[in-house]
Amino acid sequence: MALQSNTPLEFLNGPNKQALLDAYVGKPIDSIRTPAIFIDRKLFAHNCANMHKKALDWGATFRAHLKTHKTVEGTRLQLHSQANQTHAVIVSTLMEAWQVVRSGLVADSTVKDLLYGLPVAINKVQDLSNLRQEFAQSGGIVRLLVDHPDQITFLDQFEANQATSAKWSVFIKINGGQNRAGVSPGSPVFYSLLDAVVKSKFVRLFGFYGHAGNSYASTSLSDASAFLSGEVRAVNIAAEYALDMISKLNHRVDVTQPFTLSVGSTPTAHAASKQTRELLSEVLHGTLELHAGNYPMLDLQQQHTSLIDYARIAQHVRATVVSYYPGRGVDGVDEALVDAGAIAFSKDTGPSGSFGEVIGLPWTLSRISQEHGILTPRNSSATPLKLGTIVRIVGQHACLTAAAREMRLLMYGSHGRDGECGGKPLSHL
Repeated sequence: MALQSNTPLEFLNGPNKQALLDAYVGKPIDSIRTPAIFIDRKLFAHNCANMHKKALDWGATFRAHLKTHKTVEGTRLQLHSQANQTHAVIVSTLMEAWQVVRSGLVADSTVKDLLYGLPVAINKVQDLSNLRQEFAQSGGIVRLLVDHPDQITFLDQFEANQATSAKWSVFIKINGGQNRAGVSPGSPVFYSLLDAVVKSKFVRLFGFYGHAGNSYASTSLSDASAFLSGEVRAVNIAAEYALDMISKLNHRVDVTQPFTLSVGSTPTAHAASKQTRELLSEVLHGTLELHAGNYPMLDLQQQHTSLIDYARIAQHVRATVVSYYPGRGVDGVDEALVDAGAIAFSKDTGPSGSFGEVIGLPWTLSRISQEHGILTPRNSSATPLKLGTIVRIVGQHACLTAAAREMRLLMYGSHGRDGECGGKPLSHL
């Protein structure tokens, strides 16, 4: 086994929530030093309720991905809404997972089912085992993703060396053509992995998991619906192959039945409805679970899919104009320098080709360096920006924007955009 290390929570120097409350609650928004990301609590909660309703309409359970906001308050809103509730989550890092525990979300049963959303690495098994023990104390469960037979081998080796062994609940991660993580149904590796899973003393197959990352290229409901159907088809075929293989074995296999068929991305989850469920002509070899993560906050990438409108984007970054350059740009247009760059927004560009759009003003974030960005006018009606002007910018990818550690992350009420910070600050998970 590879050397194991634990998540260094003791080194985490997170913000003090009470200090944030004392510093920001009741203060004018424009008094917050830029760059800073702001989240509209009411829109965030509305987007969460809408996704719960999508899952209900589609006839599926729901699993919330926590990677975008990484906060306790945001997690509670994702799991409990006016439309429904769930106790199942996905995390992208072990730091996120341990913060779910440390924040009390497991102890109070807000989170009962946690999926570590990356194919399990050999050097993280001990840490995951410790996490599983913490969950078990509150009656919760930790699940893993697997997509290679060797992952089963080292899980078996780890458990065989424990004084008290336990079984891991796993999803097989399916590659539906996106070529990110996952194994293709029916491939030799798929069957080798499935064989390793059903023969393992320490692994129990829970279901099949797909994620259509390519669905971000959708530009219509029909596009997203087609990607959603493709996700379901991929995990369903995998489940069918598994059931067929198991039926031919002459010994009992320990699997969770019915299989859970977990699919989704924010674009395909937005397409989930009674109508798209009716389009699924094949017999399902399990029960459907819908998962998504970006949906509470949204961004320009999501807007481009045409499945959400601009008014539902719940986050923006505030930046200050720190310099201005008349006539410096292409064809003699003006340019403005703001104090937010790649660290604030990431270098993701969407179909528009920009890094962000200024709310309410005809200016685009067209170039960025590490700590600053360049605004250029979208049309001839753009008036010059004075130094000190605070602009609100929606970026391309909210997940990377929110991960920027140099920015202050605040929540405000639905009337806070032009008034005061009436809502509570969010503490990072």
